[in-house]
Amino acid sequence: MNLAGFQIAALFVLTFISVGHSCMKMDKATTIVARTIEENGFTNPLPIPISINGTSAVMDAKSGSAILGNGITANALSYGNADILGPTIRIVQGEHFKLNFTNRLAEATNIHWHGLEVPADQDGYPTDVTVPGGSFQYDFEIKNRPGTYWYHPHPDMATASQAYRGMAGFFIVGSPEETELGLPVGEYDVPIVVQDKRIENGALNYNPSDDDRSVGMFGESVLVNGVTSPIFEVATRVYRFRLLNGSNARIYNFALSSGENFQLIGTDGGLLDAPISVPSVLLAPGERADILVNFGTFSPGNELYLQSNAFAGTETQGKQAYKILNFHVVRQENDPFVLPASLMNVDKIPETEAIATRSFNIGHMMAHNGMASSGGMIHPLDGRFFDPNRRDEVVNGGSSEIWEFDNTNGTETHPMHLHAGQFQVLSRTGGRGRVEPWEKGWKDTVLAFPGEKVRIIIRFPKNTGKYVFHCHNLEHEDGGMMLNYEIK
Repeated sequence: MNLAGFQIAALFVLTFISVGHSCMKMDKATTIVARTIEENGFTNPLPIPISINGTSAVMDAKSGSAILGNGITANALSYGNADILGPTIRIVQGEHFKLNFTNRLAEATNIHWHGLEVPADQDGYPTDVTVPGGSFQYDFEIKNRPGTYWYHPHPDMATASQAYRGMAGFFIVGSPEETELGLPVGEYDVPIVVQDKRIENGALNYNPSDDDRSVGMFGESVLVNGVTSPIFEVATRVYRFRLLNGSNARIYNFALSSGENFQLIGTDGGLLDAPISVPSVLLAPGERADILVNFGTFSPGNELYLQSNAFAGTETQGKQAYKILNFHVVRQENDPFVLPASLMNVDKIPETEAIATRSFNIGHMMAHNGMASSGGMIHPLDGRFFDPNRRDEVVNGGSSEIWEFDNTNGTETHPMHLHAGQFQVLSRTGGRGRVEPWEKGWKDTVLAFPGEKVRIIIRFPKNTGKYVFHCHNLEHEDGGMMLNYEIK
């Protein structure tokens, strides 16, 4: 069956199921729950990814083995010289990023610079891939605000597989303005990527079942910077932690086991106007948050944990609370840090600037009955499946629009991500019914729970060309929940 025929057949099944939903309150998806996280003794030192200079970088995609802790060695994919994951790329706003990339895998791949404003031919469009043995030169100016961004593969229908097996890394942008704030730096500025994995027979094999393709790939082991059950030794001072949810599908409700608040200072697109004291931060796949944790109230010998608290709003996950990372206070230090009253201005886009409003239905029921096992598309976005040969939306560079992601009738969570730049969250109706503190700055990914409608406003960059927007549950993305938009 050709692509068009498959889509028609899928939509027929989709329509049939959707009609039946009005009479049947429980869809198959609501009976599938995330795997329970298994906690072990926290004894493995937390690794910190090496940093490389983004103005003249060289990177290979490769396969190999990785030491995951607790005596586990598994096959994995990576960027650079690391066993798993990739190096942290550091660069300053306004500098020119240059990377010589070589694909040493046995499959095609590419790199998407998640959250960065880059030209279309540099963005890692799903069909712009580097073949095995091939090379590509990434070269673009850093226009983004200082902040915590990241990179990962984005080949059509293989993003979930490659990212799950280890391909991801931090992309940290700095600036003189940020330096002047006196935020923690060096060993006190710690990137933290959290991912759940299904480790079976010493392997990170990606073999999703139909249920996994429906709701997302969940694992029983939580890895932090590539290791399970990590411990991080800290001093009695303030640390900056750059939190990244790098999982395929799992959502984390980050909090401290001590119950103390931490200071939220940044979101997907960099620093906030001012710090916000919060007890927790809920991040979906692709989202980031910069937080400050003060260990000065603890004494050497004390321990506490970064954990994920239970949360409501979805039938699939959120019912379990579990520990993620052990903090062991090992030494006393005098800390000169003073929390700034203000950070970096977030220029709000007024709604009156929008020249159009577009609404996208992300609450479609998914197609089942063996369609997933065929590797076909089962997750539509606004009734359509991804097709690289189609232009779904056309926008004007430099203009602003309001986009609505409507999950009012949905049964699954959908973190919606736009390529090409950042946006701001205007409102959320239904469900939580509010914009969360970690959604008040610049964003590139926003989460819609079942029953929610989220409105965002985007000022499109003037980079012309074709980009995508999609659900960042990677099984949903690879299952067709992705559309094109062209900036002209």
